[in-house]
Amino acid sequence: MKLSVISFITLVISSSIVKFDLAPQDPLAESISRGSEIYEDFCMQCHLPDGKGVENVFPPLAKSDYLMNNIEASIRGVKFGQNDEIVVNGKTYNGFMQPMGLDDDEIADVMNYVTNSWGNKNKDMITTEAVAAIKK
Repeated sequence: MKLSVISFITLVISSSIVKFDLAPQDPLAESISRGSEIYEDFCMQCHLPDGKGVENVFPPLAKSDYLMNNIEASIRGVKFGQNDEIVVNGKTYNGFMQPMGLDDDEIADVMNYVTNSWGNKNKDMITTEAVAAIKK
């Protein structure tokens, strides 16, 4: 009987202890994770799961010189749509991309994802504030 009471008390105490996650969080890694889901929902249909796009139709995001050298213009394209001729990895693209209707925080997350995927590496986190500051 004593063992049952002690076991019960131990169970009650252990189940009521609040666990705190004291491990430091990596804001960029968290943003990239959220951005991956946004990419799947809004971007993957054209730019494909591997980010390679469709040659002469949808520009690649994978190892993209345009993306990495024109981050502000790329953000503007996601935010407001794209209807200008661009040159990506030496190939000209002159298509139209609708604005995705994403909030500034979603744009920051998806941009952090694409600028850190498929051979791209961006050490500077794109913030919601930076996206909000970009105007048409």
